[in-house]
Amino acid sequence: MKRRAFLAAPLALLAPELRAEPVAYPLVEPRALAFPRDHGSHPEYRTEWWYLTGWVRDAAGNDFGVQVTFFRNRPGLAESSASAFAPRQLLFAHAAVADPRHQRLRHDQRARRAGFGLVTASEATTDVRVDDWSLRLDGEVYRADVTGRDFALKLAFKPTQPILLQGDRGYSRKGPDRAQASFYYTRPHLAVTGTLDVDGTARSVTGSAWLDHEWSSEVLSRDAQGWDWVGLNLADGGALMAFRIRGKSGETVWAGGTLRDAAGSVRTFPPDDIEFAPTRRWRSSRTGVEYPTAFRLRAGALSLSIEPLMDDQELDSRASVGTVYWEGAVRAIADGREMGRGYLELTGYWRPLKL
Repeated sequence: MKRRAFLAAPLALLAPELRAEPVAYPLVEPRALAFPRDHGSHPEYRTEWWYLTGWVRDAAGNDFGVQVTFFRNRPGLAESSASAFAPRQLLFAHAAVADPRHQRLRHDQRARRAGFGLVTASEATTDVRVDDWSLRLDGEVYRADVTGRDFALKLAFKPTQPILLQGDRGYSRKGPDRAQASFYYTRPHLAVTGTLDVDGTARSVTGSAWLDHEWSSEVLSRDAQGWDWVGLNLADGGALMAFRIRGKSGETVWAGGTLRDAAGSVRTFPPDDIEFAPTRRWRSSRTGVEYPTAFRLRAGALSLSIEPLMDDQELDSRASVGTVYWEGAVRAIADGREMGRGYLELTGYWRPLKL
């Protein structure tokens, strides 16, 4: 699903005379994922994202949340045009650093049409570039290089566990109609090393991260408002992903999740086994949007309190993908003990999400 918050292309990227063309987007149907090919781009599908989130710590013991996301969109415009400037594929990128020392989320974004070797998404493996921002798979290590307005990061993410296929071997249902689905896999417990530059100071950091790669042509049902999603690296070495699709009245339209325990056993949760119960809400002074930033999460018999690193982790992405949403670092707590760390995403609280 994620990554989410992926709307129609910003009008600044599209010439006003362009018109939509009939496009037969392929359906998502169960199949075996194949690597390294499926690490790469799938340009025939409507939407796709590579989503990295994690917690890092500097030598002074300061914790930061970091997020890097690259989106690809096939808008169905000018596909028959011979022009190299035709926006057949659009690429977007978001990056953010949650800094609890200042209770501040630093973030920046990019939005470009693909082409000319400057804005690309390789089909062979993960290698996505939007101008000087990049995410690539170098052998077995992911490398992210981003320079924002008031931060920069150059981080390496090394897998320590096997790929985790979401749903039915990578086919992940997102609604009552089987066409409402995505191909979806996760790389949990990535070991992070590199540099993070905030306040004009570059600092060495280490930590743990999570990568989602997802692509689809149709995800949300017509009555869907948005989603709540969480991905957690558990302290015992396990990994938990859970989501729910919310309807316009706040009801759960669909839900699901996956738990891989410390021993490597995988359990996939049906909709009835997932529950997000808000325990605290926070209202943004910038947009007036109210978000449930703390939850009681139930996934089968597992019950966790989800608490944010800080409440203000709202992303205003109207300049790129055209929406406002909340995406931030969280802790998972049970019986007063920290059980894991990860990221929470809340979409559709500003306006209904339209993919």
